[in-house]
Amino acid sequence: MLKRVFRLFQIARKLSTSGAIDTINHVHQIPLTINLFFNLISIGSERNRLDNKKNPGEKLCIALQGMGTTFIKLGQFLATRPDIIGEQMAKDLEKLQDKVPAFDLYEAKKVIKKEIGEKQFQNIIEIGEPIAAASIAQVHLAKIKNENQEKQVAIKILRPDIEKLFNEELDALMLFAYIVENTISKAKRLKLVEVVYLLREITNIEMDLRFEAAAANELYENTKLDVGFNVPKIYWNYTTKKILTLDKVEGESIREHKKLEQQGINLKKLAEDLIQHFLKQAVRDGFFHGDMHQGNLFVDSKGNIIPVDFGIMGRLDKNNRKFLAEILYGFIKRDYVKVAEVHFQAGLVPQDASKEEFAQALRSVGEPIFGQSIKDISGGNLLAQLFEITEKFNMPTQAPLLILQKTMVVVEGVARKLYPDTNIWNVSRPVLEDWLKSIKSPKSTLDTAINTSAEIIKRIPDFPDIMDKANYALQLMAEGKLNVIASKSKRLEMEQIRIKNFTNNLIISFLGIVILALLVF
Repeated sequence: MLKRVFRLFQIARKLSTSGAIDTINHVHQIPLTINLFFNLISIGSERNRLDNKKNPGEKLCIALQGMGTTFIKLGQFLATRPDIIGEQMAKDLEKLQDKVPAFDLYEAKKVIKKEIGEKQFQNIIEIGEPIAAASIAQVHLAKIKNENQEKQVAIKILRPDIEKLFNEELDALMLFAYIVENTISKAKRLKLVEVVYLLREITNIEMDLRFEAAAANELYENTKLDVGFNVPKIYWNYTTKKILTLDKVEGESIREHKKLEQQGINLKKLAEDLIQHFLKQAVRDGFFHGDMHQGNLFVDSKGNIIPVDFGIMGRLDKNNRKFLAEILYGFIKRDYVKVAEVHFQAGLVPQDASKEEFAQALRSVGEPIFGQSIKDISGGNLLAQLFEITEKFNMPTQAPLLILQKTMVVVEGVARKLYPDTNIWNVSRPVLEDWLKSIKSPKSTLDTAINTSAEIIKRIPDFPDIMDKANYALQLMAEGKLNVIASKSKRLEMEQIRIKNFTNNLIISFLGIVILALLVF
């Protein structure tokens, strides 16, 4: 815990001396006690007053950039929440880049050899200098021998000791999130503790490249029959926890519009394909690429989209997919009552709220969309309106849907840059229609009934025991001896309790720690 405190004070020091606190105060007035804390922690140093010509969002972007990967990722999340930080600041935070100097090629070779063994390492014919470097890993192009054939590949290598550093930063960020949630009332809707917990879960997966390889493989299996979308092949005998090897991508970055046009690629079709491929993954498969920005998308000479970097993936169960598809399709059909009903059925809106008022609020968002091209629609304004509605009807942020929300915004942005006149709603319609028809078809209904019946039949021998347990549980509840526990993750709940207990102790030791921090810095 002491390490967590020390890390937290380092964060506070950086925030106070970078000018970030002034920026945050510009958006939301920070309580007096918090401001006093940051003033105390900055004693003995000059505050770095950033260029006054820069706006608050640009200043915050610079501050977060200098604080490490965890805070860059936090900034990237806030970029999707203009309702909290403002549209302009959200736009500025979109520019955050997770790039750091590469580590030495010699060090990279040591990691590879240790991971795959000396014998397999001899099958690497050549390996070049890193072509890309981020805070978690870097990428090298190489030539390997695989099944008696030479293959051009890309090898992703984790940075040495990155797991330890990341966990320390996340521990401090968890405490920071708890303090913010409990001092700034508007931040409660954000569920920052839950968001940080989700970030921890995601990054833990990112730190094991076997998970990324498995994700790429699953995406390949789901989309192998989808014309125009090609996932690179994974080489499992060159893949471990710390290294990932896959086919070298042959193509141009999707951001190189002029080069793509020179190759005869139809940018309008490419934009439409991108939207439809993403929707197919989300609603049809329930498993989608969660980081589809321009840097992670390439296009080959035939116009096929090739994704890379499978560290962040999203997953939706069948109910959430149905919910998502019906809401989007309801907007397309301009059936706002239906969209409102779906929200209520899914339990996203308090049952005592007015369906009619909620439908009216949805209409205020949906109606300006239709008949317009995407270039005439402000994505930021649209999001701001939606978030205002959720706040009005006491709809909290759904942490499991954060990746989906972020990715939808990013995909829209990439499509807009490819072809500004792309109408997302018109392009989405056939994908949503086809999927909704498929799940409502007689065959689908019959399959669901058969699967449900089979499950019931399997549990028949256990039925008397289940009924006995159920009756006993109901009796205990009636007597007040059994509490109904909210459907939260046990680990998250324990983390929140641990943080709460710790903050109580933190208040007692606050002055002593401040003095210690001042001496250290």
